[in-house]
Parts: sequence; structure tokens; C-alpha cells
Amino acid sequence: MGSDVLPCYVACDVSLSMTDHIAELNTGLREFRGAVHGDASIAGRVFCSVVGFGERPRVVQSLLPMDDLAEVPGPGACAGTNFGPVFTFLRAEIDRDVRTLERHRLVVHRPLVFFLSDGQPTDPVTWPVAFAALTDPAWPFHPRVVTFGVGDADEESLDRIGTFRTFLGRDGIRVGTALIASVMHVLSTSRPPADRTLSKRGSARGLPWKRTEGDDGGPR
Repeated sequence: MGSDVLPCYVACDVSLSMTDHIAELNTGLREFRGAVHGDASIAGRVFCSVVGFGERPRVVQSLLPMDDLAEVPGPGACAGTNFGPVFTFLRAEIDRDVRTLERHRLVVHRPLVFFLSDGQPTDPVTWPVAFAALTDPAWPFHPRVVTFGVGDADEESLDRIGTFRTFLGRDGIRVGTALIASVMHVLSTSRPPADRTLSKRGSARGLPWKRTEGDDGGPR
């Protein structure tokens, strides 16, 4: 396994309006996993976490090497699509995960967040503050954010969130294609910060994480 890793967080809207799109998202996650395993240049270098969100976020899979990738569950009873709580949640997750990776002597690329939704946020007044904290350049772990619009997603809202790139499913782009294209671009064009380059003997083996499906959202 290589000594440099890219933490990737796939945040999926699982509100009621997403009912017709969950199968598409899960197909995309399977395609993403297959593409990573099929490319020797990135296999073992991509760690992935899956987070579902509606009124509040929840962990579907904690950050793990992509030997397996949990599927997004079907929508629950929530009708709301709150963006702010998931941005706050992701900041806490990323901060903890990157520090853990570094303690295991791994070289860590700036994280990538892949944000999928089909609608407008139901917390339009408060989410920008949480998003600003997630993407604050003063925070050394601030992620690149890629957005993917499913169905009739509001392009204007997604453009405000996509700091790296915005994809729209209605343009004929598949979720898996967008995921792997984003990851490949980051790994081929970026280098980890010099002050966080650690021993080449670093290994992801033995990391104290395991797959967790259906956990409640919030810092752990």
C-alpha cells in the first residue's frame, strides 16, 4: 500500500425527494469502487466515508480503504434537507480522521468532499455559515468540494457549494464517472503539504476504524 492517501467523503442527500434516485447513487458508488480497484496507480490510496443526510447527518460508513463500500440506505421519514448540519459534521469528521491518519505516519492529501443532492436546502439562512467553516482556508484540512446534482437539482445552490467542480446528472454524467474523475484529477495534480509529509514507511494497516452503518450523526 502506498504511503500517501486521499480521504474522500461522499455526502448523499437521503431526504424523501431522493426516493427515486437512491439506486442511481448506489450504482455510482459500486462503479467508483470498481474503478479504484482496477487502477493500480490509486488502489490503496483512496479512503472513503459515506454520510447520509436529510434533517441531520448520519454515518453510513466511516473512513476506510476501499476494499468495500457501504450502500446508501433508502430515505427515512424526514422531509427536510438541511445542508448546515452535514457541513458541521464533515468538519468534525475530517479533523479527527486526518489527525488519525497522520498519527499512523501516512502522507495525507487535502480531503475531497463529494456532495450529492436533488434539491434546495431547507435551512437557507444558516447553512452558509457552516459551509464557510468547512472550507475556511485558515483550517489546514479544509477540503475541496465537488457537487453532483441529481434530478432537477438547483444548479445555483450547488454552484455556491462546489469549490472544485459541479456535475449535473441531467447532462448525462454518471455518479461513478464524476467520482472517479474528481479523485483522479486530485491525485494527478496535487501533492500533500510539505509540512505534513511523513515517513514513507507509513501504512494504513491496523487503523482503528470499522464499517459503521446507520450511526447517528454528530462528532464521535
